[in-house]
Amino acid sequence: MNAIYPGSFDPVTYGHIDIIKRAAKQADNLTVSILYNPSKDSLFSLEEKKYLLEESVKDLDNVKVDSFQGLLSDYVKQTGCTTLIRGLRAVTDFEYELQMAHVNKKLNKDIETLFMVTSNKHSYLSSSIVREIAMFGGDVSCFVPEIVEKSLKEKFEEAYNGSSKINR
Repeated sequence: MNAIYPGSFDPVTYGHIDIIKRAAKQADNLTVSILYNPSKDSLFSLEEKKYLLEESVKDLDNVKVDSFQGLLSDYVKQTGCTTLIRGLRAVTDFEYELQMAHVNKKLNKDIETLFMVTSNKHSYLSSSIVREIAMFGGDVSCFVPEIVEKSLKEKFEEAYNGSSKINR
C-alpha cells in the first residue's frame, strides 16, 4: 500500500512524527505532503516546512516529503495513490476528519481514508500550541525535534527584533 499523510505541519511535532512512524510501518511507501495554502498565514514557509520535515523523518527509508496546492482529492489523483492517513487526537478531530473524508470520497471515489489514533503521549499536542509556547519563549523541546525547536527560536527572535513579518 502507498499512502499519503497530508497536513500543514506548521511546525511538525512529535505527534505528527508518531503518526508518520506508525503509518510507515503499515505502508510500503508513505508520502508526507504539506498543503500550501497561500491564504493562510504560516509561521514557516513551504520550503522551511519541507526541510524541517525531511530532517525529522530522514531515518525512515520508505517516507518522502512532498507538497501540494489546491484540493487534496486532485493531488491524490495526480499521484495515483488512493490511501490517506489522518491522525486523530480527540472526538473533535474525528468530527472534522470524518467530514473531510466524506468530501474527499465524494470528489474522488477511489480515495480511502485511514484514521490513526495519536498515542496518549501526544494526544494534547498541536502545532498551534507549540507555536504559542515558543512565541512566549517557553521550552518546546519535549514537543518537537531539536531542529524544529532551534528554528522556532530563530523565527521568534527575528520577530522580536523586527526583521520578520510574523503576525502576533
